[in-house]
Amino acid sequence: MPFVALLLALAQAAAPAPPPPTPAPKPPPTGPFVELELTQGRQTLGTIVIALNREKAPLSVENFLQYVRAGHYDGTVFHRVLPDFMIQGGGYTPELVEKPTRPPVPNEARNGLRNSRGAVAMARLNDPNSATSQFFINVRANHRLDFGISGAGYAVFGEVVQGIEIADRVSLTPTTTRGQHENAPQTWVVIRHARELSKWTPPEPTPAPPAVPPNP
Repeated sequence: MPFVALLLALAQAAAPAPPPPTPAPKPPPTGPFVELELTQGRQTLGTIVIALNREKAPLSVENFLQYVRAGHYDGTVFHRVLPDFMIQGGGYTPELVEKPTRPPVPNEARNGLRNSRGAVAMARLNDPNSATSQFFINVRANHRLDFGISGAGYAVFGEVVQGIEIADRVSLTPTTTRGQHENAPQTWVVIRHARELSKWTPPEPTPAPPAVPPNP
């Protein structure tokens, strides 16, 4: 091989690989949006805002909104919480009385939405088409709950766009067994009020604290 060609080949072999292409930015959610105000005991925990995906899960979204508009979720509890997994609520009062529900909604788990961190999905029984009012928030990626991985899967119909740290905090609440309910918080986490928002604006990011120079 000629000397110049050899140098060129060596230079090409030593050159770093080009960086992977930058993924396209995720489009901002368009809603509709629902805000959950949470309390625990006498303490206000904060709010969780959920962006609903009407395009991918129209039946589940309309079902959820009907419960919100009817005030069904007001005063209900997150009755099942598991750290590094999910928090589940929407069906019981603090006395563990199950609230009346409308007919079940068909399972929309084949819509391509995944049970990723922050995803909101319909809770159900063994029957894939048994979901009513209960839902859960994934606090980590739980892709084994997706359609085809866990059989019929669990239908994702929205995502937390504000307050995922509140869901994290709820998932770490100390739990106990209350009657037939395992993993129930020792102190109930209550949905004080659930309401549909006419619009939602992402909060301004918290500026980083100024750097403190080291002592000379």
